[in-house]
Amino acid sequence: MAVLLLPCDGTPNALRAVRHAVDAFRRGDVRMVHLLNVQPPFSAYVARHVSRELRADFHRERADEALGEARLLLEAAGVPHHVHTDVGDKARCIADAAHRLQCDRIVIGTARKSALVRAVENSLTGQLLERCSVPVEVIGGPPAGALKRVGIPAGVGAGVALLWVGGS
Repeated sequence: MAVLLLPCDGTPNALRAVRHAVDAFRRGDVRMVHLLNVQPPFSAYVARHVSRELRADFHRERADEALGEARLLLEAAGVPHHVHTDVGDKARCIADAAHRLQCDRIVIGTARKSALVRAVENSLTGQLLERCSVPVEVIGGPPAGALKRVGIPAGVGAGVALLWVGGS
């Protein structure tokens, strides 16, 4: 029976991974889940002007909000779990937590995007696959929209559209 690390930001894809872990627990494949939320750090400029306590409160509130539904799903299913939060680079924090908590694998939900989009966006999933010493199980979401499937990230597509419209 495995110990899982479930990085969760509250998005539908992350919650899909939580449901996958619940199903694995019901099958008897999982004995413990470590639920992790990683918040991005404030910029150095903001950090100079906002107290450590206020920053910590802000990060805690955001993490609680992001983990709320995941916690409810795990509790309703009776899945033994511990909740963890961290602040920093997501991939580094997740890899460090997997090692520190002695997890057997990481289960992460992701959108279905093309390899080109993942490379351009420097996706978290790709970073984890490169960095982690434990297996990473990727739970794919529904297919991405047409532009993302052919390799045009939404931001790039919108920028091109604006330039095209602006130049007309």
